[in-house]
Amino acid sequence: VQLVESGGGLVQPGGSLRLSCEASGFTFRFYTMRWDRQAPGKGIERISSISPGGSATDYADSVKGRFTISRDNAKNTLYLQLNSLKTEDTAMYYCAKDEDRGQGTQVTVS
Repeated sequence: VQLVESGGGLVQPGGSLRLSCEASGFTFRFYTMRWDRQAPGKGIERISSISPGGSATDYADSVKGRFTISRDNAKNTLYLQLNSLKTEDTAMYYCAKDEDRGQGTQVTVS
């Protein structure tokens, strides 16, 4: 399993970012995928998931209404659109499948 995230960066409060995760080493379209994050000094927070076909999504209350998860099974890629960013969204963001995570991409809101 290989998961490679990209798209993080420094953004002002209220701004937007789009994260991507390129997946390989498994049949992407068969699996529920997830975005997790870890803020400095805190534990891992599961923030969103999407069903294999993309028809069902779920969000943590902390991001509901601001973040949107999506996937392109033809490209083996998972996305997370982050809108209306807040300083408390600052964290390392990870693409995840089951217990596997990528190396993460840093999002800093300041």
